[in-house]
Amino acid sequence: MDFKLHNTDDRSGARTGELTTDHGTIQTPIFMPVGTLGSVKGVHQNELKEDINAEIILGNTYHLYLRPGLDILEQAGGLHKFNGWDRPILTDSGGFQVFSLAENRKLTEEGAIFRSHIDGSKHMFTPENVMDTQRTIGADIIMAFDECPPGTSSYEYAKTSLGLTQRWLERCVDRFDRTEGKYGYSQTLFPIVQGCVYKDLRIKAAEHAASLNREGYAIGGLAVGEPTQDMYDMIDVVNQVLPEDKPRYLMGVGTPINILEAISRGVDMFDCVMPTRNGRNGMIFTSEGTLNMRNQKWANDFSPLDPNGTSYVDRFYSRAYVRHLIRSNELLGGQICSIHNLAFYLWLVREAREQINKGTFSDWKKVMVEKLGRRL
Repeated sequence: MDFKLHNTDDRSGARTGELTTDHGTIQTPIFMPVGTLGSVKGVHQNELKEDINAEIILGNTYHLYLRPGLDILEQAGGLHKFNGWDRPILTDSGGFQVFSLAENRKLTEEGAIFRSHIDGSKHMFTPENVMDTQRTIGADIIMAFDECPPGTSSYEYAKTSLGLTQRWLERCVDRFDRTEGKYGYSQTLFPIVQGCVYKDLRIKAAEHAASLNREGYAIGGLAVGEPTQDMYDMIDVVNQVLPEDKPRYLMGVGTPINILEAISRGVDMFDCVMPTRNGRNGMIFTSEGTLNMRNQKWANDFSPLDPNGTSYVDRFYSRAYVRHLIRSNELLGGQICSIHNLAFYLWLVREAREQINKGTFSDWKKVMVEKLGRRL
């Protein structure tokens, strides 16, 4: 993997760059649609490529490990061949899913013992087998195995957790560097910086991750219950330590406003389930604010779904029709809203890139944040 920094904003930490993998080039800042089980829910691959213009998507190690399982993925030739996506893929390590299974998992120095949410069967993730699993899945960018502490964790818990994450990280790096990819293209490993909302722990984590000299870095453990301002403060702290010439990936964040605020603090890569999850519930994000498509006010509004939108669904379907679908629990309604939201998120980061390159990002961001906060 190669990363080239192109332009930086004079009035913030925002920057543009280009990340090159064996499956293609990604312009940053970038948003990555989440395809948990190898599928972005309700969206075909050609829509992701041709309409939404996603440059990279995610898969989830925990879920793919359970279904369809590693044997099937290896027989297929990796996730790219299995799901037909020929652009870059990133996989998370499963650490967040194990964190979310708190009642069904046990952490040890060796790894995490957990029970499947599907059938209750018992499994164990270790730094080593998570590296092997992601080698088999075949993503271009893979994540280190970590513990994600809750955003409300005490200092002592966060400190103990970080120590475990750092020891696991060193084992991940050792295993990754001792193994090769299975499908004839290169993979790269990103460490994950943890530390909860504690500045000294975040600095310690970022310094340790940077010392391992990887090709990119992830910021984890944010948007997990802590106040929003604490999230922004921790991004600032971490990005003051991480190398400027490597991409920075903020995991699982978030709203359009969150993304613009994080871009202004030097983040390059984002993912979140919000565009599709909220879309399935009838919420759409636009450049003028947020619409709840269940509201009565759209019942006889036959105007386009989003006159400023970039997707075909924005022009093809009316608000009244989409409201009817959502209220009737028709699958197409959630699909339309998901496609719109993903296209909007990709538009937002593309527009941010353009504004950074023109030197107008800070003024544009101020206007956009005010608009994005509106409920229409």
